[in-house]
Amino acid sequence: MSNVIKLKRGLDIQLKGRAEKILEQMDRPDTFAIKPTDFHGLTPKLAAKEGDKVKAGSPLFFDKYQPEVKYVSPVSGEVVAVNRGERRKILEVVVKADGENLSEEFRKANPADLSRDEVREELLRSGLWPAFKMRPYGVVARPDENPRDIFISCFDSAPLAPDYDYILSGEESAWQTGLDALSKLTDGKIYLGLPAEGANKVFANSKGVEINRFQGPHPAGNVGIQLHTVAPLAKNEVVWTIQPQDVVAIGKLFEKGIYDPSRIIAFAGSEVKEPRYYRTWVGANLAGLFNGRLTNDHVRFISGNVLTGTRIESDGFLGFYDSMVSVIPEGDYYEAFGWALPGFNKFSPSHTFFSWLGSKKKKYRLDTNMHGEERAFVVSGEYEKVLPMDILPVYLLKAILANDIDKMEKLGIYDVVEEDMALCEYVCTSKIQVQSILRKGIDSMIKELG
Repeated sequence: MSNVIKLKRGLDIQLKGRAEKILEQMDRPDTFAIKPTDFHGLTPKLAAKEGDKVKAGSPLFFDKYQPEVKYVSPVSGEVVAVNRGERRKILEVVVKADGENLSEEFRKANPADLSRDEVREELLRSGLWPAFKMRPYGVVARPDENPRDIFISCFDSAPLAPDYDYILSGEESAWQTGLDALSKLTDGKIYLGLPAEGANKVFANSKGVEINRFQGPHPAGNVGIQLHTVAPLAKNEVVWTIQPQDVVAIGKLFEKGIYDPSRIIAFAGSEVKEPRYYRTWVGANLAGLFNGRLTNDHVRFISGNVLTGTRIESDGFLGFYDSMVSVIPEGDYYEAFGWALPGFNKFSPSHTFFSWLGSKKKKYRLDTNMHGEERAFVVSGEYEKVLPMDILPVYLLKAILANDIDKMEKLGIYDVVEEDMALCEYVCTSKIQVQSILRKGIDSMIKELG
């Protein structure tokens, strides 16, 4: 029987527009893009140039410092653009699909019959290796390391998050094959994090894993919170994390011998006419998804959830790690004396507005307005209420701002990445950009300690 872990600290943000459990096929877009900016710490080197023909699974670029880690095309077609930013930084490698669905061929095998090196080589060759992130730091895992354990969160507690049990319904075989492949990559355990309640048809019968169930508000579904609660990192230890849909993609690689970039996403948010699930592909252009499905045009498009997702344009591309797309109202307006109004329709984690007197199940239409500017960064105790970790978040952030490596290490920087402290940014009355500060600290640690 699995263990139930109760987390009291956190915050559920009740937003309008949760996706109904209705699945549709998204029209195949003309263009796809893989974005190096999705992978923290990556220094990309191009493996394909404009005009090159590629197949699904063909390398588009690789990591300069780990050339064996390849980032591949999700479709067959032609590389039509390499979009760059400041100092010629590569932002996107765009492929125009040819509609032929040609794929590179990979080894079809039962992972149980393969060695660790053979499994690793297939994952590297197929372009599925970037699905693994390492803790500490939250960057793409290093192929030459042996992780202590592998953690998989099988539910998402973020606002409007998708239901993975629904998404992976019918994929039990590929899921188990993926787990069998993962078991070859570690001498430790594979930990699954499940919600305390729910059928969990796909995950509950998994073999060769340890299951822990979590009860409590967001961020209970964050893999970092589950790791910190179940088996915290010690100094010089490394664990890997991976998302459920990527486990299935690994399973299909070994069952069918192909790179399968298909992905089911939740299309959600208060500005979506009919929020529901769509079957699409990694890196897909989302213009066709947005066309005709929104209640108004003055909106914020987000690849991912509203706390940690990436802002994209109306013709932007789905992020590599994203299983949802959110659309909420743009908040570029000024509200005079907004702090003095009763705020019955405003969500607040404190008792600032009278909305706290209403039902806790009430759904809100929230926009992107910050309602103020950055101000003095003081100790208020707000962060600790929403972060179920045994660390001092304010002191950690101040150590990062001071670039004090020793204090950053002592205060727990190895335990967190941006998603773990996203709620701290949301509740912060000082309007501090918690996530970007934390990433700067992590980058400093990587540079200093490697």
